[in-house]
Amino acid sequence: MSNTPAKTGLRPIFSAEQIAAAVRRIGKELTSDYAGGQPHLLVVLKGAFVFAADLARCIELPVTMDFIRISSYCGTLSSGSVHLALPHETNLRDKDILIVEDILDTGLSLRYLVSSLAAQQPRSIKTCVLITKQLPGTVVIEPDYHGFYWDGGFLAGYGLDDNELLRNLPEIYELS
Repeated sequence: MSNTPAKTGLRPIFSAEQIAAAVRRIGKELTSDYAGGQPHLLVVLKGAFVFAADLARCIELPVTMDFIRISSYCGTLSSGSVHLALPHETNLRDKDILIVEDILDTGLSLRYLVSSLAAQQPRSIKTCVLITKQLPGTVVIEPDYHGFYWDGGFLAGYGLDDNELLRNLPEIYELS
């Protein structure tokens, strides 16, 4: 892997090449599934911004994009509740919404988003997650599109952070 971080305790999980291949695959699926349409990407900040930027370039259709910031984490542990820190700015009525998220683990954030966005009467709501990591005993949600399944520990890199650090790494690592 390139640009290996100097920080010890990081184990490489997904290379930049693996990530790029997954993003291209998802982009092709979205191009096919939304053919003739215009998906509206609702990107969950901060972790999904890198994924969303790469994904948008792989969708061969016109897309619009907005951002939302929610949180259910305090450090590396889920708080058990969802907090809306930055709402989206777009009228979602009659739009085909694609929620773009970095990682699905507890399912709380995604369930919250789908439920709250449905009240705004979009044409459709689908979910796109780079990494699906559902923990035992949590909300079971299967994303409509996903890149990887992961059943290990806490991840950082490619937008995912460790206390706001490591987002800029081109690969994804497991923290020990």
